[in-house]
Amino acid sequence: MSAADGIEQALKGFNPRLPLAVAFSGGADSTALVLACQQRWPGQVAAIHVHHGLQAAADDFAQFCRRLCTEHDVPLEVVHCQARHARGQSPEDAARKARYRALTAGAHALTARLQRPVASIALAQHADDQVETLLLALSRGAGLPGLAAMPGHWQRDGFDWYRPFLQVPGQALREWLAARGQSWMEDPTNADLAYTRNRIRHQVLPALQAVFPMFRTTFARSSQHAAQAQALLQEVAQQDAQHSGLPPRIAALQQLSPARQANLLRYWLNAMHGVTPSAAQLRELQRQLAACTTRGHAIDLKVADGHVKRQGAHLLWLK
Repeated sequence: MSAADGIEQALKGFNPRLPLAVAFSGGADSTALVLACQQRWPGQVAAIHVHHGLQAAADDFAQFCRRLCTEHDVPLEVVHCQARHARGQSPEDAARKARYRALTAGAHALTARLQRPVASIALAQHADDQVETLLLALSRGAGLPGLAAMPGHWQRDGFDWYRPFLQVPGQALREWLAARGQSWMEDPTNADLAYTRNRIRHQVLPALQAVFPMFRTTFARSSQHAAQAQALLQEVAQQDAQHSGLPPRIAALQQLSPARQANLLRYWLNAMHGVTPSAAQLRELQRQLAACTTRGHAIDLKVADGHVKRQGAHLLWLK
């Protein structure tokens, strides 16, 4: 399949509510996404550039985005963002959350400018990014949410979010741009092998390609299986939450099997507070729950940038 055919096939299954905002970094992937979407829905596409200010070249990236959007008549919103992580929070998690906040703010700003509500936001992660995410999750001993890798569609903050290129290899996007004579910006950190993701991209993926030429397709299938299993666990957690309440009652948690108890605790912390306990934190919380047999027994465990504490008959997570 040619690069053009792969992109065309990906966009056939991509039917977002319009207008659509594209997260536009200036790199090859997002450049291809902006142009392909504008070609398909002219006048219905805008772009959001998140200016992180983390590199000396950040202003150059923003200027490139402005030039391309002006040339192709795509409204652009530039949002400045500083991602500082709190104590106990990973820098990667802080950066991800800051980026989503910036994209959401950019979509609201575009709505005000265009006087039309932006309905959907598209991100340009592709098949190689999906494989890298899965391999990183495996290397960290992740559970089903990590093995499910990145979803192709979800809802957040009142918007539909999409990743339409998850079945398209990164090289195909570059070939598609090159065939059109379209340049893009190269992030200088992408070649730095100090970053694990870059070592996977430059060293592991070529080896996988040599041994398992269809690895992108088969890995994606495994991630889809993990996502389906995680959806079932989500349904179980929602059923258990109806009995335990949210925040959960300690007595109701103690009636569950260890697996269902852990599943409900993860669901509660993520759905209500946007935090995910580590495996060690979850084990310790379950140990404290098992020992909680008297009215005065205290529970106190640090999770992310807050603490899980007992308050009467319930567990609370407090910032």
